[in-house]
Amino acid sequence: MSDPVTELVQRGCALELKDRERLVDQLLESLNEPAAAQLDAAWEEEIARRLAEYDRGEVDAIAAEDVFAKARRLAR
Repeated sequence: MSDPVTELVQRGCALELKDRERLVDQLLESLNEPAAAQLDAAWEEEIARRLAEYDRGEVDAIAAEDVFAKARRLAR
């Protein structure tokens, strides 16, 4: 019985460079999907928590201009 991974590698190596790059990108993306889904869910919870705090008046908003000015000062 032949090894399907070896066959796929051989077929992949026969592709043009651009197509091999696409194949590798898609395979790597498929490996990261579970972690990305967990991160997305965690960020959604964090966003909801922060918005609820803001809506309850527990935190103050900071003007974007102030945030960017401070970031520019720190980057120097």
